[in-house]
Amino acid sequence: MLSEREHKGLLRELKTDFPPIDFCSNDYLGFSVTGKLKNALVQYPDQDIKSGSTGSRLISGNSLFAEKLEAKIAAYHQSEAALIFNSGYDANLALFSSVPQKNDVVLYDELIHASIHDGIRLSYANRYKFKHNDVQEVKELILRNKDTAYNIFIAVESVYSMDGDLAPIKELIELSNLFKNVYLIVDEAHAIGVFGEQGRGLCAEPVIANQCFARLYTYGKAMGCHGAAIVCNQDLKKYLINFARSFIYTTALPAHSLRTIDVAYNLISSNKDQVKLQENINYFNSISADLFVIKNQSAIRCLITGSNKKAEQLETKLATEGIYTKAIKSPTVKEGTERLRICIHSFNTKEEMDKLVSVLKKNRVE
Repeated sequence: MLSEREHKGLLRELKTDFPPIDFCSNDYLGFSVTGKLKNALVQYPDQDIKSGSTGSRLISGNSLFAEKLEAKIAAYHQSEAALIFNSGYDANLALFSSVPQKNDVVLYDELIHASIHDGIRLSYANRYKFKHNDVQEVKELILRNKDTAYNIFIAVESVYSMDGDLAPIKELIELSNLFKNVYLIVDEAHAIGVFGEQGRGLCAEPVIANQCFARLYTYGKAMGCHGAAIVCNQDLKKYLINFARSFIYTTALPAHSLRTIDVAYNLISSNKDQVKLQENINYFNSISADLFVIKNQSAIRCLITGSNKKAEQLETKLATEGIYTKAIKSPTVKEGTERLRICIHSFNTKEEMDKLVSVLKKNRVE
């Protein structure tokens, strides 16, 4: 398998030599690269001398601080409860592998994240994908399964990681409310810190937040740190503590990671970096409108090249100009939709954005 992938030019490799102008990372607010998070942590009262958590949350890794932080996260996202996980992958794996049962159905967007795919595969539920953002197909699938399924779960991302477009969350909530035992789960990984008052995400409105079965927030993107949390009601939190294997059987995050999450929430609540990010997104949209088919207000842009070779060539060309972007190749994305993935940040300058657009226009993919 490795030799076949290498022959096709698809072998994944780790690298450390990144071009200096960042249009690639998920550090949308610059908390990591600009040192804002590090500087804020210096002022943090450090009373825990342990360098590790020493065990899983259920053994020796729990702490009063972890529980206070979960209460803070729940309050911030207007929910009853929150449960911290070591990563967004772990959180999605936990939720989708343990909650849907044998006689349940999971309906998922065809562009949903790999971690959700993996979680669903580990469950005993039936699963059906629907065309991207197609609410009508979701309705048809509900009607087809509502009389035989105990529960139906709809899984979407509020902001899709490769296209950067938004899910029709309000329409899906309205649809789910028409039926008994239909529940919406929203992954807010690429929305937290970018959308909503004080960076609360696209599910920040109470009318949305209160009607989601569960929401997932990850901290390795705009928050500039690591970890994740599932925001839900108290019953679901208790259930996950008892049945989610990626929570039960893993060492807990250490105190330093928890403090970093706490500080990151304090930083996004100021809204300053979010405002600057949206200003940059608006500026980038204004100078690149003719380059992108998908137009939105998220921090993610994709330039479809149609082949792995063209995507790789464009990435290489930009790198020679000191610009870091990433070619996203099949099989990560569907064949024919290979693309250059571009991320806008609060710290990007107008000169950097002008340079990026200039190079893209000179090397336009036809």
